[in-house]
Amino acid sequence: MSRSSVRDAIRGLELRGLVEPRQGAGTIVRETSAERLANPFANALRRRQEPISELLDFRKMLEPPLAARAATHASADEISEMEEILQRQEVKHGHGEAAVAEDAEFHYNVALASGNSVVLKVLEILMDLLRDTRERSLQVEGRPEKSLAGHRRILAAIKRHDAEDAKAAMRRHIEDCRRNRT
Repeated sequence: MSRSSVRDAIRGLELRGLVEPRQGAGTIVRETSAERLANPFANALRRRQEPISELLDFRKMLEPPLAARAATHASADEISEMEEILQRQEVKHGHGEAAVAEDAEFHYNVALASGNSVVLKVLEILMDLLRDTRERSLQVEGRPEKSLAGHRRILAAIKRHDAEDAKAAMRRHIEDCRRNRT
């Protein structure tokens, strides 16, 4: 195994809080706890308990460029998968059910189609942090239909491979979420 591989592995363990460098002693294994084993990024966000508006601001910074990239990178299979998600979302709405899982899955698939795997984990954490708020929001009268309409606009732009329209549609969708949250 190369030294750079070992260094990268140790750096990963440091980020997870499992080891710590000590001057003169090398790298020491830390006492483990459930807190340290969990994702450090998610823990940092939970500890700070930022207002929902700041998380929505972060979404607005992150997701529109991802939608633009998805418009230029999405394969026919990825577009088909997004269409299926929206069909399931529509069926749930028709039955009066909140489609929170489909909502999150759509956004995750847009990120997946962007071709940037690094942001997938960040988006997953962000959606998890917003889960309760999204569940409440999607129960507000008219909100599920607005969400579905926003998703359709985003997907239509992605299908046309129109990066600027996809970006604008995602930005508008997130702004609608901000206005309509409970």
